[in-house]
This record gives sequence, C-alpha cells and structure tokens, in this order.
Amino acid sequence: MLQSYFKKLYRRTMDESYKFAFEEIANSLIGGGRCLDCGAGEGYSYDRINTLIDFNKSSYHGIEWKHADVQQAQNRHLDVIQSDLNKRLPFGDGQFRCVFGLSVLEHLLNGCEFMRECHRVLEKAGTIILLTPNISTYFTITLLFIGKMPSSGPHPDSNALLTEEEIFKVSSEKSIYDTESEMPAHRHLVVFSYRVLKKYLSMVGFSKVQGYGFGLYPFPNILQPMLEKMDPWHCHQMVFIAKKD
Repeated sequence: MLQSYFKKLYRRTMDESYKFAFEEIANSLIGGGRCLDCGAGEGYSYDRINTLIDFNKSSYHGIEWKHADVQQAQNRHLDVIQSDLNKRLPFGDGQFRCVFGLSVLEHLLNGCEFMRECHRVLEKAGTIILLTPNISTYFTITLLFIGKMPSSGPHPDSNALLTEEEIFKVSSEKSIYDTESEMPAHRHLVVFSYRVLKKYLSMVGFSKVQGYGFGLYPFPNILQPMLEKMDPWHCHQMVFIAKKD
C-alpha cells in the first residue's frame, strides 16, 4: 500500500517535470536555433519537442553512449552520434542555442565537467536545461534514518540489493537495471542537491539560474502544485534553466 502510494506520487512528479522541461526547451528555440540533446537515446526527446516546435526552423542534434540506441536514432535519420558525456563534447565553442540533459546528470562520473562543457558549446544567450533528481529531500532523509537506501541516491553495484528491496524503489517496474554491467547506463552515480546545483551553475558562468521542484513527498498529489512552489529545495525532481552571458 505504501509503495503504491509513492509510485503514484512518482508518476505525477515525472510527468509534470518532463512536461515542463520540454516546454522550456521549445521556448528556448523560438525563432530557430540548434539544440543538443545529451543522452538522446533513440530520439525520445526529439519526438516530444517535435510536437511543440517547427524543426524546419530549428535543428536537432544528439549524443548517446549506447551504440544500439545511436543506431536506432540514425535509422530514423536523426543526427545522433555516439560519445561519452563524461569527456569533452565533440563540438566547437558556441554552436548551440539550447543544450539539455533530462535524467542524465545523475548518471555521469564527471557531472561538473559536463556542465562546463555545456557552457562552452552554448552560444551567447543560449540556454541550458537540466532535469535531475534531488538528493536533499525529506523522502531521502527519512529513508536513510530508517536504514533504507533511497532511489534518488547513488545505487549499489549489485542486483541482489535491488531484488531484496534494500532500496525503496518508486520508479516503474519496467525500469532496466544494469548495475553489474561494466559500463552501467542506469545507475545513479552522483546526485546533486538543489542548492549545490544552483550554486555550481552560477560558478561555471551561467546567469539567470532558475530552479524548479517537482514532487514534495510524502504529501498527496492534490497538494503538490502549491507545495512545489513553496519549497522547491526539497522536491524529488528538479529542473534548472540558466543562460550563458
């Protein structure tokens, strides 16, 4: 019963946070421009953005780690290349109007370097949009207090801990776990807090840094829109939008 309740909170949280992020990506491309999808997969984000803007005026480009996903995206004639987001982005300075990473930052070993690279490849007045879990939640604090591992924190490298439910999972049962693979794509490695991520984006050189929270657990869904505005610092998911001067 308890897990079912939190799964409903999680589903609403992810739906609302992604909807907001995609709308902001579309807004950043009003008038045209090049966008870079970091963690493009097979092109899911392209499909969502394509319902909001005219890609005849803008152009979509993506980076993905998994070769199979890159091949699927290229089979769809999408400009997605294989590369490692932990390393220097394979683009020159100032090439993109918008760079975004949705549920990507928490999977990187070098998240700070990634944000510096995003700043480099953005054009002046370009926009970065990040969607990532927040480690500084009441939900996380409570789970740690009772001895559980939160789903928003770094994941263990053993599938056994997942099956024994040492982690309080709120994500979909269809989630793919590759914890024991040589190069796991789905493990959370470094999870930022709201305050630290906001500060770091400013330190890198971004301006007009705005953060938004989604999912203030354990409160019911009917109260979420109001509570998210009151306390974004402790929400389960966060979306950050910032500009390059």
